[in-house]
Amino acid sequence: MEGKGWFGRFLEKAKPYIAMICLQFGYAGMNIITKVSLNRGMSHYVLVVYRHAFATAVIAPFAILLERKVRPKITFTIFLQLFVLGLLGPVIDQNLYYAGLKFTSPTYSCAMSNMLPAMTFVMAVICRMEKLNLKKIRCQAKVVGTLITVCGAMLMTLYKGDVINMVWSKYIHPKQSYAPEATSAHATHEDWIKGSILLIIATLAWASFFILQAITLRKYTAQLSLTALVCFLGTLQSIVVTLVMEHKTDAWVIGWDMNLLAAAYAGIVSSGIAYYVQGLVMQKRGPVFVTAFSPLMMIIVAIMGSFILAEKIFVGGVLGAVLIVIGLYAVLWGKQKEKGGCEILEPEKGTTGNNQNATEMEDIEASFVEAEKNGAKKLCVVSVSAPMPQPPMIAIEAPKRSEEK
Repeated sequence: MEGKGWFGRFLEKAKPYIAMICLQFGYAGMNIITKVSLNRGMSHYVLVVYRHAFATAVIAPFAILLERKVRPKITFTIFLQLFVLGLLGPVIDQNLYYAGLKFTSPTYSCAMSNMLPAMTFVMAVICRMEKLNLKKIRCQAKVVGTLITVCGAMLMTLYKGDVINMVWSKYIHPKQSYAPEATSAHATHEDWIKGSILLIIATLAWASFFILQAITLRKYTAQLSLTALVCFLGTLQSIVVTLVMEHKTDAWVIGWDMNLLAAAYAGIVSSGIAYYVQGLVMQKRGPVFVTAFSPLMMIIVAIMGSFILAEKIFVGGVLGAVLIVIGLYAVLWGKQKEKGGCEILEPEKGTTGNNQNATEMEDIEASFVEAEKNGAKKLCVVSVSAPMPQPPMIAIEAPKRSEEK
């Protein structure tokens, strides 16, 4: 680390944050473009097929060229995990999310998807990917932050309040709005209930996708190949679902219009690039860190929707957004403290006596010293990450290499 300046060290630590924030902007653009395409009559089943076909076509060449020497063999267990990933993400989550988006609005859909961090955190605790010790402040911060995020999302959903007139509102024509207020009150109420149920199920499937992706990355470490395979299997599964659900042949026809842009943008940005970047960040920080940034998408979509779709912004939405941001930073603070504390490296498991505890503590301290000398300070970061397999062994192996030298 001596060769790097303070800016280099700061940039190295900020990479996961920058990557996830950029992804939220990408997801926000996908929501807006997709909403316009769905309102123009495009089938969401067909959109899912084309989306992952584009993603496969873009990611597969890079996976074949860059990971041909490091790609693990696909066992039957890994194939089943890849198959289920394609079913959870491309098929279940995205079909139901697009259906919910069609019945509601982009801002509302993003608000409902803010249940994702809470669902992922609970599932990570159940799968023992996250340690839940309520006696420690960092765990309390993650739990409280998750609850605050959910409360903020529910506030946006259940309470609207007065309309906030933005500076640019008078320049937007209401006739161009795709907001659900344009329909009858009865139809809107029924559609929003139906859309809410679909969005909740989609969010649950998306949280399951994150957990299974973290588990799969333990053995299948080639991120690009994993992304390409998931998109390819998702394309095949989506074709089967579309053939069953969509009987009109005209639904498959798209031209050089918004439908093509929606499919290409969603496939390249929201599937191909997003799956790959999420996998990289997840290996270092875990699935809860990745999903903790999803509330930012709602704020971005609310602003973009006001510009492009002339969506109305209500007081309840702003208050809910404030709560969501507070909950988001509480979760991130807890994750950062957990990262700095190196909780997983505590020699509590597999020890039987004081001498053994002292020996392991000396080994761990020696590994930190060697890591700093070699400029491999990332050793502690990897050891703390939630889903990585057997992190203590990484720290224990370091002193052995020093002895051989």
